[in-house]
Amino acid sequence: MLDVGFVGWRGMVGSVLLERMREEGDFAGLAPGFYSTSSPGGPGPTDLGFETGRLGDAHDVAALARHDVIVTCQGGDYTKAVHPRLRAVGWNGYWIDAASALRMEPGTVLVLDPVNADVIAEGLASGRRDFCGANCTVSILLMAFAGLFRAGLVEWMTSMTYQAASGAGAAHVRELAAQMAAIGEAVQGPLADPATTALAVDRSVREVLAADGFPTDRFGAPLAASLLPWIDRPIGDGQSREEGKAFEEGNKILGIVGPKNPDPIPIDGICVRVGSMRCHAHAVTVKLREDRPVDEIEALIAGAHEWVRVVENTPEATLAGLTPAAVSGRLDIAVGRIRKLRMGGEYLTAFSVGDQLLWGAAEPLRRMLGILRSHLGKVRPATEAEAA
Repeated sequence: MLDVGFVGWRGMVGSVLLERMREEGDFAGLAPGFYSTSSPGGPGPTDLGFETGRLGDAHDVAALARHDVIVTCQGGDYTKAVHPRLRAVGWNGYWIDAASALRMEPGTVLVLDPVNADVIAEGLASGRRDFCGANCTVSILLMAFAGLFRAGLVEWMTSMTYQAASGAGAAHVRELAAQMAAIGEAVQGPLADPATTALAVDRSVREVLAADGFPTDRFGAPLAASLLPWIDRPIGDGQSREEGKAFEEGNKILGIVGPKNPDPIPIDGICVRVGSMRCHAHAVTVKLREDRPVDEIEALIAGAHEWVRVVENTPEATLAGLTPAAVSGRLDIAVGRIRKLRMGGEYLTAFSVGDQLLWGAAEPLRRMLGILRSHLGKVRPATEAEAA
């Protein structure tokens, strides 16, 4: 029986992770322990179908070190504070993390098994112990276009993102809802009068967006009825850290790093926050290494794994299946608007959308835990208690 400690299970990603594990029956055969940074000694989760006991102290290294695996969705600051202390006391267990703190460390494997199962298997075989989920936007992008990367067709790619408020965290979701509520209150009167012009409604919205007290503490600017073409801190040359992750993490997920692969694939673009609650989308331009017909490209995309779904490039199919509303809460990754550009047959454009709280966050961690269970079942003989 695998002994697993869970940290950060109350947040958005952690909550989705536990929900998915409960739905898939993943807790069977596990010995789970639950930890808290804020309320150790309090009750554990109550909706998993079994008694979870009292919460441990998430900073108690001795307690954490008793587990075979630690799964954490607590965030980068927690990882930086606890992970090195665990390793320093000789803990040789497996660390599965949603945060970015360890992602680009040489010994860390980024996990997205429908795309890089071979990279994960190689990491396990070579004794790696740190496994991290990648950036949510990058994970959705690679899930969408894995077939093109796998076929070696991508010379370069631009990815212009449309990222939901929930990608920034729970507090940001609440702020977006508060902004929507403020706008709704401001236009309630004008909308009640059929004679009110659209310009008058627009004026009411503009006034409330600019008003003192409009809630912008988290985003720094209005997101509702607007958008924010900057996410994360600057890293130089006019690029944001979020934008840099597409190149860095994308190539690491694909295994295109190191001396054996000196030529990473250029992936770049602009990251934009939009007013959807959930799901990240991408408008991509791809320079193909060779001209291929659109139907062949669609077949490569659709055949990459069981969760990608090609949407017909028509208005009806696009509006019905290629939106955040269509994929929210689902494991489907929708890809549509696939066509060649006027620049030539090697230039492709497409649009993708997926639920970043699933494939962009919780699902790769859940599946990595399953892969690890299978791996350890093969390399570690069962104890008498497990065999019974």
